Amino acid sequence: MKKKSTSQSAFFNLRVLTASVFCLLGIAVALFAQGNRSKQSQQSNRPNGAQDAPGTQQPDVVQMVGPVMLTTNLRDLPYIAPKEEFEERVLTRYPHGTGSAQTGAPAGYGISGSKYVQSLLKNIWRPTPTMPGPLLTFDGESAAQACACAPPDSDGDVGPNHYVEAVNVAFRVFDKNGNPLSPVTTYNSFFASLTGTPCANANDGDPFVMYDAQADRWVISDFAFPSFPGTSFYQCVGVSQSPDPVAGPWALYAIQVDPANPTFLGDYPKFGLWNSGGSPDQNAYFLMMNLFSSPTTFNGVRAYALDRASMLAGGPAHAIGFTLSAADVGASYSFVAATFRTGDPPPAGRNEMVLAVDSPASNPTTLTQVHARFFHVDFATPSNSVFGVGPTHQPNAEITVDPFVEAWTNTAGFTLVPQQGTTQHLDTLGDKIMTPVVYQNRNGTESLWADQTNILNFPSGPTIIRWYQFDVTGGNFPATAAQQQDWSNGNDGLWRFMPSVAVDQNGNTAIGYSVSSPSIFPGIRYAGRLATDPIGNLGQGEATMFSGTGSETDTNGRWGDYSMTTIDPADGMSFWHVNEYEATTGSFNWHTRIGKFNFLGGGRPTPTPRPRPTPRPRP
Repeated sequence: MKKKSTSQSAFFNLRVLTASVFCLLGIAVALFAQGNRSKQSQQSNRPNGAQDAPGTQQPDVVQMVGPVMLTTNLRDLPYIAPKEEFEERVLTRYPHGTGSAQTGAPAGYGISGSKYVQSLLKNIWRPTPTMPGPLLTFDGESAAQACACAPPDSDGDVGPNHYVEAVNVAFRVFDKNGNPLSPVTTYNSFFASLTGTPCANANDGDPFVMYDAQADRWVISDFAFPSFPGTSFYQCVGVSQSPDPVAGPWALYAIQVDPANPTFLGDYPKFGLWNSGGSPDQNAYFLMMNLFSSPTTFNGVRAYALDRASMLAGGPAHAIGFTLSAADVGASYSFVAATFRTGDPPPAGRNEMVLAVDSPASNPTTLTQVHARFFHVDFATPSNSVFGVGPTHQPNAEITVDPFVEAWTNTAGFTLVPQQGTTQHLDTLGDKIMTPVVYQNRNGTESLWADQTNILNFPSGPTIIRWYQFDVTGGNFPATAAQQQDWSNGNDGLWRFMPSVAVDQNGNTAIGYSVSSPSIFPGIRYAGRLATDPIGNLGQGEATMFSGTGSETDTNGRWGDYSMTTIDPADGMSFWHVNEYEATTGSFNWHTRIGKFNFLGGGRPTPTPRPRPTPRPRP
């Protein structure tokens, strides 16, 4: 039999491939149309609206305790032990199950036709990854050093000369080669001088650390309370008064979560840094917290603006707060305020922006909205401060996004992610926008970048990273996303979760996250895209920051509760990521890993020069 020539075979294969693609696209169109007719969502149909006029809402003004000046070098600070071994309980908007196995999907749920076709096409054209490997990784704090607690709540940030890592009950300062510059410092030691508040001796975790690049200062925070349920709940905040987080000094503050409701715990506290100037000066550390009066009673969301200028100066400070009830927020919680880090400053007077998604009472529920609010602050005339729309602080806009299903089930809750060598699964925390929400202004184009953990093929998985870019140019929320993607690395079957996003000064984007599957131990990876890549894709692919060597066997599967990716202010282009891993299989023996990478893969990147506006005076 005469064989076809190579060129004829290649031509035939190309024709077959082309025909197959068009066939698949035709099927996709039909399935997508059918899916759109059958999709149902429990989301509220909230109206869009402009920012309320100053003086039309009723904020409350809270005087912060402090400042108390801490002048002792961290190396010389007396050690005060944290609370005894504990495991954080996940507090959710609605009950999400207790970790028992899900045996199957409700009728009618599975990977949609359009998603299936997309997966086929992605596998046909799956790109070769070009994301460089890490330039540096080193171990951060561990359970043995910090606490026999779970999860670690791994968080951290990078400055010109330091990396500060915070975990559930303690923090530590490193140089940028990974050498420790301070001992493991508990929050009970750090905040001990805030007498008369639980910050002095009852710190409980949910840490947050950030480098304030505009002021060359550091912020460290956690929450404190003697018991839950209880009547004394505070957020503890330290603001460095020099660029050196080890030597300090530090101005220490404490703020009650909600003085009008002393039984409310402020859970999952997250900060955003905003300083756009203007008149009145939009200059604050914005703090968002979920409110609970018991482990099963959700009471709403607390939104605070802390007086950044006063805290940087080490002076008395007050905060402007709004309490949104459970009815006010509907099915949503875990608000995240935007942070400016790289690019041009926000235009003068630009209001802070806050994002959230729904966390419905039952899953699977197909969601299609991101809720967006403005926070306008006026420390000179606090009554002129406004958050959202109307007396119930509804979203200023509803941004329509591609349909998604969050990563939790009614029976297993968040505990979905498989691991190698054990039947125990890990938590996803897949019902919220993750921190940070990144604001960037590049030559007048303003954007918000955000991400979350969702699930494909409910409930079988895997979990994936959904990321967004929203064009907010002119201080206007968009109707739809500028770009978005369900990142699964070409549907390779791995479970990705616990993401955090950062954007360098040239507009290149990277997301760090956890990864696991039945055939690998939980590890740490990241993926990215150049600003010039086609939209809607992490086109540089995925790289491994660190491969775990064990699995978590604690029966509640606690993992995370977050990771953090930030940009190095020394060059505006190097990414730093911190996350959790297990060195050996076991319970309550977590480790953390800190890594640095960029899009060049070696050496120090050279930032691309761009015209910049004349800077406005600011602290």
